[in-house]
Amino acid sequence: MNYLTQFETYNWDQITSEIYSSTAADVERALAAQNPTLADFKALISPAAAPYLEQMAQKSHLLTQQRFGKTIQLYAPLYLSNECQNICTYCGFSLDVKIPRKTLSDAEILKEVEVLKANQYDHVLLVTGEANKTVGLDYFKNAIRLLKPYFSHIAIEVQPMEEEEYKELIAEGLHTVLVYQETYNRHNYKIHHPKGKKSNFDYRLDTHDRLGRAGIHKMGLGVLIGLEDWRTDSFFTAAHLNYLEKKYWKTNYSVSFPRLRPCAGGVELKSVMTDQELVQLICAYRIFNQEIELSMSTRESEKFRNNVIKLGITSISADSKTDPGGYANPNVNLEQFEIHDKRTTAAFVQTIIQQGYEPVFKGWDNSLA
Repeated sequence: MNYLTQFETYNWDQITSEIYSSTAADVERALAAQNPTLADFKALISPAAAPYLEQMAQKSHLLTQQRFGKTIQLYAPLYLSNECQNICTYCGFSLDVKIPRKTLSDAEILKEVEVLKANQYDHVLLVTGEANKTVGLDYFKNAIRLLKPYFSHIAIEVQPMEEEEYKELIAEGLHTVLVYQETYNRHNYKIHHPKGKKSNFDYRLDTHDRLGRAGIHKMGLGVLIGLEDWRTDSFFTAAHLNYLEKKYWKTNYSVSFPRLRPCAGGVELKSVMTDQELVQLICAYRIFNQEIELSMSTRESEKFRNNVIKLGITSISADSKTDPGGYANPNVNLEQFEIHDKRTTAAFVQTIIQQGYEPVFKGWDNSLA
């Protein structure tokens, strides 16, 4: 059995109705629960939970400190290519967007490494568009070999791959794979992904099972907030996480919160999420699951990122570039999306310290594996 089987037992409209019909009593019960359930999670992300935000924030803060201490893990995305064979309505790398295309050579990758290491980064996230022929298995194996001497933790956010391909990458030194479903609304998924391999909803949804069978150290989940109703999409993410943790219990998990940002091509937001609602969602995840890592990118503003450091986020990027080669030679014409928080790494590190937290650049050592 894989998650697809369980997924088919859910009904999008029914879940939406249950979330929006949650009551204050449901929220209070969820906040008091020793082991919150998916039903409790529905209540915590519902409109009925809005008046309880302060209580949720306090509990999230306490639970995060108990599990992770006062530390914030820093990582850097490293964009290797913006070539892509998919058409996606929301992405600056979409095949139908007329931008210059670039894939980094070995020498260009190493130039990016120089900048990242000068800023102390030891966790790197490799990002590409989805173009199997240009940036496929062999390209990723080569990139990991190049980067392994410089980084103790290597993650990828690229096209979904086969189980055997993941095993090969793990053997090379890959630790983490992030794969976002974008939206769990099967019907509207096709509207947002009309062309390319990514248009196959079932194949993408099955990716985390392939990763689990391959024995990945950590995998990340999430949806692109804004494509569909964020509350319903978040429930499906939590349900997916719940299934994965029980089946692949040796693997670690993370959840990210990417809100749509301006990009070439653009897309109209279907579900606008306020800052207060994003705080609610972050706290809901922490109360629901004390073990998962909660990650945040530079999509969000300086002010927002400063305020959520103490509320449950455990992993965060800084001074990110979303264009291939962007650290050594920035080129906004190649960007996937426009970042919001543009502070330098040093400036953001000072913010973390000023809030009484410890910025951590290295949290994994191969000698301990």
